[in-house]
Amino acid sequence: MPLDALLAEIPPGHPDEALARQIQSDQLPAHVAIIMDGNGRWAAERRLPRVEGHRNGVEAVRQTVEAATALGLQVLTLYAFSVENWKRPAGEIGALMMLLKRYLRSELKTLLKNDIRFRVIGRPEGLPPDVQEELTTAIDRTAGNHGMIFNLALNYGGRTEIVDAARRAIEQGVAPADLDEERFASLLYTAGQPDPDLLIRTSGEVRVSNFLLWQIAYAEIYVTETYWPDFRRQHLLEAILAFQKRERRYGGVTPVAGAAAEVS
Repeated sequence: MPLDALLAEIPPGHPDEALARQIQSDQLPAHVAIIMDGNGRWAAERRLPRVEGHRNGVEAVRQTVEAATALGLQVLTLYAFSVENWKRPAGEIGALMMLLKRYLRSELKTLLKNDIRFRVIGRPEGLPPDVQEELTTAIDRTAGNHGMIFNLALNYGGRTEIVDAARRAIEQGVAPADLDEERFASLLYTAGQPDPDLLIRTSGEVRVSNFLLWQIAYAEIYVTETYWPDFRRQHLLEAILAFQKRERRYGGVTPVAGAAAEVS
């Protein structure tokens, strides 16, 4: 059974087992992107410092990555730090960077064990040097893996990505007549990867927040009221089940059920 790896991680009788058995393995989204939102509100409702929301959000990242690779997804992209997030208090930014470094150090063995390829999308050169060093180590160490691609969006903005792609086109001397959608997509941070089929947003907010603006043109959007620190395997499975029940038309009249399909 294609979902054996996922079921092997779920204790018999656990509620997630019933969810997992409903998943159609031939209709999985190739690429799932997640806007991780609600850390601050999670902390505020518990009368805790905001950093505690981020700290607990790291566990959600860990469990989501493990569930996604066991499920057999091709690509998982998590929105971790936007270009707008630099406006937050310096103490909060410092805590986020510390948690990022800690996550990379503690999870590198897990990434290697699960054959996960770690990549960064955004402008990592704008991050602190010690964070860049940890990111480079994780990218280089997992470069030879062949399993799921795990993108972490850092110092990322969708408009910034499009501007960077346009600049690359100019630098490469691409003639305007030669710049079609396929060529432009090859200049994006996600070049060579399938576009997201499913965009998940936590915390109940209904907006895309400058995330993968080009790539989510035909993505199905799933919003959960769950705050990111509480997001677990159950919620990922629920989102995928909802995705598989939708009819995807890509602007046409013929529905395409569930999984990603190429449009002629």
